[in-house]
Amino acid sequence: MHVDLNLLTALDALLEERSVSAAAARLHLSQPAMSRTLGRIRDATGDPILVRTGRTMALTPRALALRQEVQAIVQRAHAVLAPERELDLQKLDRTFTVRCHDALTSALGTRLLLAVQEQAPHVQLRLLGEPTGDTDDLRHGRVDLEIGAAGPALPEIRGESIGQDRLVVAVRRGHPLARGRLTARRYAQALHVIVSRRGRLRDPIDDALAALGLGRRVLAAAPTSAAAIHIVRESDLVVALPARVCGPTLRAVGLSALPLPLDVPELRIVQLWHQRYESDKAHAWLRGHTREILQAICRGER
Repeated sequence: MHVDLNLLTALDALLEERSVSAAAARLHLSQPAMSRTLGRIRDATGDPILVRTGRTMALTPRALALRQEVQAIVQRAHAVLAPERELDLQKLDRTFTVRCHDALTSALGTRLLLAVQEQAPHVQLRLLGEPTGDTDDLRHGRVDLEIGAAGPALPEIRGESIGQDRLVVAVRRGHPLARGRLTARRYAQALHVIVSRRGRLRDPIDDALAALGLGRRVLAAAPTSAAAIHIVRESDLVVALPARVCGPTLRAVGLSALPLPLDVPELRIVQLWHQRYESDKAHAWLRGHTREILQAICRGER
C-alpha cells in the first residue's frame, strides 16, 4: 500500500490546531486544499479525526491517541532532513575503530587518546592491528579509519598522504655494527629479523641488496615491530624500522638507531576512509587529529 508521508505533516497540523482553517494557514494552504487533505487522511486512517461539536471541531479518540506519536514522527523527519548542526564534541557519543600498524599505534595512540579525553569525553576508540590478509572492513563499516602505507584500492575509498618516514637499523647497545662505518656489506652480513604481519621473509631491502650483488640471512619474521624490538634487544639480530615512528620506543628500550646504508624508498603514511564519512563532521574531526599528530611525528616532533 502506498503511503503519502506528506499527510503526516498535515495530520500533525490538524491535531495541533483542531481547525481546518488554522491548519491551512499554518501550512500556507488554502482552506479547500486542507479540507481535501483531511478527506485523504480520513480515508487512510478510517477515522474522522476531526468532528464538529457546535461551532468548534473536536478530536476523535483515535486522533487523541495518535497526537503525540504523529508529532514525534514529524519532528524526527524534520531533524533528518535539516542541515547538520555544528558538532558538539562535549555531547558526541560514538565509538571509532582505527586500524594501523602496531608501530603507528604506539606513536599515535597516546596523543590521540589525550585529545579525545580532553575534547570529546564520551567518545571511545577501538585501536586494531593490521590483519594478516586484505579485508573489506572499510567498505562494510567495520573500520572507520585505516592508517598504513598503501593508497585506496577501491573507488569508494578516500585517502590522503600524510607524510613519509625513513628506515633505520635498530641494534642493541654494544652491537658490532655500531662500531665504525656501517656499509651495505657489513649490514648484509648481520643476522636479520623483519617485520611482516603475513610472515614474509623478504621485503624491499632484499631487492636493494640484490642490486648491489649482496644478500642477507633473514632468521625470522616477527608479526609486529614490538616483537622484533624485543628480539633485537635480547640478541645480535638487527631490524629495519621507521626512524621517526619508532624512534622514541627504540630510545626507551635502549636500542641504537643506525643509518640504513641502502637506497630504499621512504615509507609513506596514508590514512583511508570510506566515502560515506566524507562529510561526517565527527569523522572529519577524528581524521584531522590523526593527520595533525602524524604530521608532527613525520617532522620529528614528539
